[in-house]
Order: sequence, then C-alpha cells, then structure tokens
Amino acid sequence: MVLGMTLSAFTRVHVIISLIAVVSGLLTVSGMARGQRTAGWTGLFLLTTVLTSVTGFLFPFDHLLPSHQVGVVSLVVLAVVLLGRYGTGLSGPWRWIYPLGCVIALYLNVFVLVVQAFQKVAFLAALAPTQSELPFQLVQLAVLALFLWLAVGAVRRFRYTL
Repeated sequence: MVLGMTLSAFTRVHVIISLIAVVSGLLTVSGMARGQRTAGWTGLFLLTTVLTSVTGFLFPFDHLLPSHQVGVVSLVVLAVVLLGRYGTGLSGPWRWIYPLGCVIALYLNVFVLVVQAFQKVAFLAALAPTQSELPFQLVQLAVLALFLWLAVGAVRRFRYTL
C-alpha cells in the first residue's frame, strides 16, 4: 500500500498526474515559444510536474534507479524554475533561465514517458526490448531535437509581465 492506496491505484494516479504534466507542459512551452502568455497552464504544469517527481519516489524500491536519478534532476530544475518565477521577478538572466528550465523540466517528463512507453506498450517493447535498439534511439533523438527547437523559441520569445 502506498499512501493508503493499493500499488495499482497509486500507479494510476501517478500516471494521470504525469500525463497532465506533459499536456500542460506542452501547452506552456509551446506558448512560450510563440511569445504567448499561458499563466494558467504554467501553474498546472509546475504543480503536476513537481507531483510527478515526488510521487515517483513513493513507489517501493530497494536501490536507486535511473528513474530516481531523473526525478532528482527534475526537482533541482523545478526548484530553479520556481525560484525564477516566484522569487526573482524574472529580472535579468531569469528572463532566459526560467523558460529554459521549463523546457528542461518538460523534456525530462517526456523522456521518461518514452522510456515507459517502450517498456509497457507491447508493440514498442517488441521494437526495442532492451531500449538500446535503433527505434528507441531514433525516437529519443527526435524528442531531443524537438525540445532543442522549443528551447530556442521559448528563450527568444518568452514574455512575462508580473
């Protein structure tokens, strides 16, 4: 039992939170890349992304996993993003650190989503059973390229008024 739920129920809640984080993050970051304000989506993205990382540590484990390492990196990035958004007034270098941090936080969520998809979806697992095969590598490369493009757009066009 995790937080009074069965492991299966907790997993469903974690996955739902993660998917909300990815969708709201895509809306947030694409808005940043277009120079549009997305305050509501941004708040939802930041909240659910923090919850995704935190709940990932609540699953039973007996040693540090790569998913935990990604979770630690994500929480550090999110701490910087939250400091930028709520602690600095987005002045000076925070005007580019904040949107770049949002893109990185979203990328980490999508990276894990791709890993999970290749583990759990039978068709994808058959294409790359060890995740060292070309189909997995190509998908991750395409995701990275997309996020590099989004990062450039977000940093160049991000506008925020407090």
